[in-house]
Amino acid sequence: MECKRLEYKGEEALKEIEKLTSNADDVQYQILLKILTQNEGTEYLSKYMGLGRNTKDVVSEFKRLVPVITYKDIRPYILRIGNGETSNLITARPVTEMLCSSGTSGGEPKLMPSIEEDLDRRTFFYNLIMPILNQYVSGLDEGKAMFLYFVKSEMSTPCGLPARTVLTSYYRSKHFKNRSRNDPYNDYTSPDQAILCYDSNQSMYCQLLAGLIHRHQVLRLGAVFASAFLRAISFLEGNWHILCRDIRTGQLDSTITDAGCRSALSDMLSSPKPNLADEIERICRSPSWKGILCRLWPRAKFIEAVITGSMSQYIPSLEYYSEGKLPMVCTMYASSECYFGVNLKPLCKPADVSFTLLPNMGFFEFIPLGENGTWSSMELDEDEEVSPNKLVDLAHVRVGCYYELVVTTFAGLYRYRIGDVLQVTGFHNKAPQFRFICRRNVLLSIDNDKTNEKDLHNSISVAKKLLEPYNALLVEYTSYADTSTVPGHYVIYWEITKDHGISLPIDGNLLQECCAVMEEELDYIYRRCRTIDKSIGPLEIRVVAPGTFESLMDLFINQGASINQYKTPRCIKSKVALKVLNSNVKGCYFSTRDPVWNA
Repeated sequence: MECKRLEYKGEEALKEIEKLTSNADDVQYQILLKILTQNEGTEYLSKYMGLGRNTKDVVSEFKRLVPVITYKDIRPYILRIGNGETSNLITARPVTEMLCSSGTSGGEPKLMPSIEEDLDRRTFFYNLIMPILNQYVSGLDEGKAMFLYFVKSEMSTPCGLPARTVLTSYYRSKHFKNRSRNDPYNDYTSPDQAILCYDSNQSMYCQLLAGLIHRHQVLRLGAVFASAFLRAISFLEGNWHILCRDIRTGQLDSTITDAGCRSALSDMLSSPKPNLADEIERICRSPSWKGILCRLWPRAKFIEAVITGSMSQYIPSLEYYSEGKLPMVCTMYASSECYFGVNLKPLCKPADVSFTLLPNMGFFEFIPLGENGTWSSMELDEDEEVSPNKLVDLAHVRVGCYYELVVTTFAGLYRYRIGDVLQVTGFHNKAPQFRFICRRNVLLSIDNDKTNEKDLHNSISVAKKLLEPYNALLVEYTSYADTSTVPGHYVIYWEITKDHGISLPIDGNLLQECCAVMEEELDYIYRRCRTIDKSIGPLEIRVVAPGTFESLMDLFINQGASINQYKTPRCIKSKVALKVLNSNVKGCYFSTRDPVWNA
């Protein structure tokens, strides 16, 4: 039932999904038992439980005695391994690398231990995606995929263990490099040399150039996150004329200095293609880029990217660039700690995306949040101790209810709080399906208020509708709790554009109304603090110049974030990042009325 085989394809892969989900409870029991027996001699497990008993006692003892933890609890063990101590502190298998989280949600990147077998599990997971998609979209083996993938420069721990992002780990592994080239579903426009180039600008340039050269063969478009794909469109807007020149002359631009990129793209540009260059230039010179994706890649059938959670902010932009003609496909739910589940209905609407958790990827438990299908951000405190007996097993969650995900892995994470809030939407056989709601962390707080990512996003989603009659688009946002004045107040940074990146002047009264509408949508504690206690000042929207959030992304990438995993932080705490935002502010607008509050 574990990932001993990597080559599941087609009908065989679909049968494996059915087998795993039909026996979800038993698979989970066996996975936990294997983790515990494999790692029973570790310092961490020995601290809490004595193993060596019969299997039933081992599992029950784990559930009764091993605590629920966050990163700060396991971090000392991870640092000790990184400094050269034995992996047996937490896992019986040698830790082969540390996986870096994106680092943009909570500040400093977290390091997650990884063992060699984890790559097998990830490869097993990836091999399920195309068989699922093939049930809904035909002919995907008759062309190429333009997927924009990127690696990030690696670091190392004091003892020499590689420290890199989970995607860099996979793309640099033999599983990716040695994938079958005869498999038509592995036919990417991007050469491996371009994907593996550490210079993100050169990588982006070469991958887009390859995608344009093969534009009539491209059936699939995408990137890991929607933000990265939109970043590529923006890059194309700024560089299409140079890319066309390369295609027209058959000569790669001299700014591309990476040897691997030059070799791969020079082969691709073996002869001038003036007709192709003329086609692309005519399309890109259009005064409007609405529907540009369908014109540049006319055979494309969908866009594949993560569009859930905070990434849902980018759905209107993706719809604009595809003129609503390309479905948005979100195939999987995964993190640096563990890969979790797949979307068995990939063509569903973005709002309906649910992931079926695969019970062989790790041992999953759930912290109930609220009762009767409701939840409260007040129950999401990371520092609050969670009783082990409060957790619910995978097969026993309830439809409609909200939970925080907890995972136990072979690599040494035990009852680790992932920090994601999920809602159960149903079951596939005996495996639950979840909708991603938000990250657990509270984004904004001035007084007694605790505004999380979901609440902020929902309030902005309502307010931005006021822009629609003006043909304006909110392309990006972030926030900041400004306590430099008394009372403090929420500051929301908005980047607004109209068609083809043209900034649109909007009446100040409209933006003041946006502020007021946002406040009406925030929770009752915020509204009480604003209206009754007067402990929070009026909400402020600061409109920034076009391109500001790209500059913010550049800042975080230069500081070590991965272009693959970059997600715009929905709350800014970095003084340097705030400086970037504030230096580009074009107008400040405040709510002019108190929100309604009823006791």
